[in-house]
Formats: sequence, C-alpha cells, structure tokens
Amino acid sequence: MSEPIGFTARKARFLNRLHARLATRARAATAFVSSPEPKTIGSYARGRQLSAGNYLFAGHLIAAPDVGLWDLTVPDAAFSDELHGFAWLDDLAAVGDITTREAAQRWLWGWIDRFGRGSGAGWTPDLTGRRLIRWINHALFVLRGQDKALGDAFYLSLAQQTRFLSKRWQSAAPGLPRFEALTGLIYAGLSLEGMEVLAEPAIKALARECALQIDDQGGLPTRNPEELLDVFTLLTWAAATLSEAGREAPAAHLDAIERVAPTLRTLRHSDGALARFHGGGRGQEGWLDHALAASGIKTRQPDGLSMGYARLSAGRTSVIVDASPPASGKASRNAHASTLAFELTSGRRPLIVNCGPGGSFGAEWRRAGRATPSHSTLVLDGYSSARLGDADSSGPTEMLVDTPQSVPIEMSQVNDGIRFQGGHDGFVSTHGLTHARTLELTFDGRGMAGEDMLLALDDTDKRRFDRALDASKLQGVPFAIRFHLHPEVDATLDLGGAAISMALKSGEIWVFRHDGNFDLALDPSVYLEKGRLKPRATQQIVLKGRAMQYATRIRWSLSKAQETAIGIRDLSRDELDLAD
Repeated sequence: MSEPIGFTARKARFLNRLHARLATRARAATAFVSSPEPKTIGSYARGRQLSAGNYLFAGHLIAAPDVGLWDLTVPDAAFSDELHGFAWLDDLAAVGDITTREAAQRWLWGWIDRFGRGSGAGWTPDLTGRRLIRWINHALFVLRGQDKALGDAFYLSLAQQTRFLSKRWQSAAPGLPRFEALTGLIYAGLSLEGMEVLAEPAIKALARECALQIDDQGGLPTRNPEELLDVFTLLTWAAATLSEAGREAPAAHLDAIERVAPTLRTLRHSDGALARFHGGGRGQEGWLDHALAASGIKTRQPDGLSMGYARLSAGRTSVIVDASPPASGKASRNAHASTLAFELTSGRRPLIVNCGPGGSFGAEWRRAGRATPSHSTLVLDGYSSARLGDADSSGPTEMLVDTPQSVPIEMSQVNDGIRFQGGHDGFVSTHGLTHARTLELTFDGRGMAGEDMLLALDDTDKRRFDRALDASKLQGVPFAIRFHLHPEVDATLDLGGAAISMALKSGEIWVFRHDGNFDLALDPSVYLEKGRLKPRATQQIVLKGRAMQYATRIRWSLSKAQETAIGIRDLSRDELDLAD
C-alpha cells in the first residue's frame, strides 16, 4: 500500500533534517585534490545587479541594498530554492571584482553560520548538489584573502554537505533533481581529499539513472528541452571530473551523452537558443553551444524525431515542431498542450514563438502558458488539445478533451524544399475532428507554406462532428490558428487585411498571407520569459474561421520579402558553427 503524498513529503523533510544534523559530525576535508576550474557560466549583468542589492530570483525583485541575502523576506519557496542553490555565485564570479568577491564571501560564510548546522530550507539533495558544484567551482574566487579559520569552516561545510548527499541522494525525485544530487556528490567526492570513497556509489548510480531516464532518442520523459540541456551539462561536468581524476565514466554515462548531444542540436534554433516547449525556456545565453562544444560530440540526429520534436532547417531558417503527445504520468506536471505547434527563427532573430512557461509569474500564468491558445498552432472552439497533468494545470475547457493518443508524422523532401506532415486526435472525442498540419520549408529558407486541416475521418467521427455542428445551431465549429510573434518583431496588418508584414531587427521583412474566406487579425499576446518581473507584451497573428463540413482546409504562407545589408551581416550561429 503506497503512502499518501503529504505523508511522504513530511517524511522526506524529516529525514533530510535528521541526516543534515548527523552530517555535522563529519570529519573536515583538508584540501582539494587539485585546484578546481570553474565549469559554470554566469551573467555579468546579473552579477552587477546582485552586488548592488537588487535581488531578482524566481520572478521576484527585492531592491534592498542595505539588507544581506539571508535577511531578505522570502516571498515563496521558488525564491528560497534559488538562494540556497547558489547558482547566483556564477554571476558574481562573472564580474570577479573586489565588490562582488566580498559579496560572495559575505553570503557564503553567512550561509555556513546560519544554516551550516543542518537547519533551513537548503538541505534537500538537489539543492545541496547544486550548491556543492558552485562552491567547488568558485573556491579560488571565494577563498582569496580569507584567513585559516574561515578556510577551515569552508572545508568542514563541504565535507558535511557531501556526507549528507551520500545518505540522501536516493530521495531526490527522478530526473533533473537526482542528476543534480549525484553530480554534486561525484564532483565533491573526487575534488576533496578524504572524500573519494563517497564518489564510487554515486558514479554507478548516475550511470543507472542515465539508462533509466534518457531514452533511445536522447530525450527525457518530460520532453522539456531546457531541462535536457541542464541534465546534459551535468553529465558532461561529471565525465570531465572523472577524466581529470584519471578515470573514465561508465559506458552508460558516456552513451547517454552521445545520445543527448544530437537531440540538443535538433532542438537548437539558428540563433543558438533552444525551442521553448513543455516548461522550458531558451536556455541561458551561451550554455547550449558551450555544452555541445565541451562534449566533443559533433554528430546530428538522423531524420525522424528527437525527444518527440521534428526539425526543418534550410538557409538561415530553423523550424522546430512539437510532433508528439505531451508527457504523461509523473513527468506531465509541466507538460503543455502544444502538439503540432512550431517555432521559427530566421538567422539570429526569433520570428514565430510559443508564449513559453509562465510559472515564475504565478499559478494563473502557469495555467495560461500550458494551454493550446498559448502556442503557435490551431485551437478548436476554445479547447486545448490535451488533458494536462495535474490539478492546477488547466481551466475547465482543457479538462474536457483527451490527450492525443495518435500523432503520426512524416518527413520528406519535395521539389523545392523539406516537408513535415503530422496529425493528432486530441479533438476527436469532443468534436470528431482530427487536426492535420503540413509545413514546407524552401531549400533557401526564405519561405514556408503551411496547411491546416480539420477532418472527420470515419462514421463515428462524423456523428460526433454532426452533434457539435448541431450544438452551434449550424453556425459551424469555430477555430483559430495562432502565430505568436517574438516581442522584437514589429508587425503591421496591411491595408485591406489580406496580409501581415513583420520586420525583424536584422532588417528582414517577412510577410504572412492566407488563402480562403477566413478572418485575419493582429491581436495582443504575451511572451513569458524567465528572469523577468512580468510578461512581455507582444502580438499574435490570428486566422479565424468555422468548420462547416467533414473536411476544412486552411492554407497560409510565411515568406521573406526583403533583406537589407544589415540582415545579410546578421549571420546565424549555425553558419558560424560555434557548436562544432
């Protein structure tokens, strides 16, 4: 008989506190085996903000230049997690001057004084793993100028946290939290004198997690591209640490890196950023290219799906399509109803996007970001195309549909380009309609033709559609095809409402057109971006109509109308080949 979720969480917290306090009895580490080299990349701008007392974490900004980091009034658990995870140490080290070093030293030893005896929110396996990696990465930065007593306290705390991880890593949730815990344990075990014995079980456990969590396509069950990048980065760090210690990572560990690298290349837009799907953002600037380069793996995914995504790439244009159902089961907590949605980037400029993850702006924005209308795809009668995974995940309309069970796709070449064809049955149970989408990208990357169809495929589906048509009083089932634009796109509805022109900062002009008797509009939208205080205002192209028959076809196109000299110089990262 399984334990109730609330009881299990309370039990985990109790055991974490118990082992955290037991870990304070650990014998201190004496030194590093070798001088650690930083492997993490921070933000210079964020480092400056932090040292000035502007604390921006988990979507909250606290401007308190006279208040220490650990004296802040914490607004929520996500804010607290970011404090205790110490990823902000990357940002301070990116600046690296006396002011930021003193802030880093003040806040690190402040953590030891306040929480080092096993109390506080930071004693969870994933946060401890994240914190250990940063402390070791930036040890030379924070130890500079400190006396022996403070150095001893630093090494003692490292030993205590490592001992805690050795006892509690198993309680971390499968996926990114467990990868963080195990990588931190390996990192500390191999970096600190006297801790080597703790690394061996973690090395074997990490290899097992690679085999269990990373599938044949090099993907995770959550289908979150940014989470995959985080896991990949941890795996490459762990492999590098083992190599520096004169050891080789287990075969399952290295095999996972070889599977994930080509998948991340599929999910990488031409500007070097990740496609934003299923709770993931674009990734921190430079991390994707850095991680791919550090892995030394230059292969690309063969034709087909990578973690359920399809990629069309030609010239300076990349198109990434969600071509699978959302995640199910425990992995579905941040799943989005985005099947057949796509993003398009031209060179270094995103054009068509999804709204993105809204969790950092609160529960309402999280729900909105997960629904189908927040993605660049077709929305039928206001419904989302999938039943999402948890009680907080959707409004009442989303709960009335089934998650797509069948998502057939086909990739092929046509005379002048590359073709994607796909469909999903998420609307069949409610309306009897299958959504089919075809995207064709020209070989020069200067144009894409699209076709969306709503089809009642068999007699049962036709009867369902007839009932939906009757419910509309024979006015037709309303649909809308949405194309969310990046905030830096300047869009204008042309005179007569037949087309929409979109100007990119690179100097490119793209034009959207459509065939048929449908309503074209340019409506407000939002761009949900981690690290900002509020959603960014943007626009969306909306093509509306009504399905009156068993087959409804909507054709549209995106084409590059102009490219100035500025645009020609705005080379894409694919062309520069930074990742290879």
